[in-house]
Amino acid sequence: MKKGLIIAGVIILVLVFTVAGQYNSLVGLETNVDARWAQVENQLQRRADLIPNLVNTVKGYASHEEGIFTDIAEARGRLLAAGDPQAAAEANEGLDSALGRLLAIAENYPELKADTSFVRLQDELAGTENRIAVERMRYNESIENWNRTILRFPTVIIARLMGKVSRPYFEAAESARDVPMVEF
Repeated sequence: MKKGLIIAGVIILVLVFTVAGQYNSLVGLETNVDARWAQVENQLQRRADLIPNLVNTVKGYASHEEGIFTDIAEARGRLLAAGDPQAAAEANEGLDSALGRLLAIAENYPELKADTSFVRLQDELAGTENRIAVERMRYNESIENWNRTILRFPTVIIARLMGKVSRPYFEAAESARDVPMVEF
């Protein structure tokens, strides 16, 4: 009888430590996902901060293109108000489209393309786009790790008990699949 209680106690301790280890692993992975998303948000914010300067520079040359400036302001506002990765991805798609149209307008103004403020802002925007791409990649890697982990046995049991679910990737916009048209 005494030997049976000792064995039962050991089994319970092993189970408790296993569950605790899995729980701690999930907490670490979830924290990593949140931290990676924060980095994506930082870079999206950096781009959103650059946009008013870029718009004001272009306005000086193409003030009659008022529609694009309104579209950019609205898209930027939606991005800044996005509360979760899915909403941010959708808002980002709209901002990408509006910025593409803004840069296309710049192609029609050779003096604008030569303006040092515009060139500097365009370079900063390109650098920011690269940073966003890197942070999106890191975020998606952490999502992949999270999703894979919560689906593996025995973690899947603990994850379900804790209400943990798969998270969506930050995917490229549909428009990113279109080949850009270059006209001379």
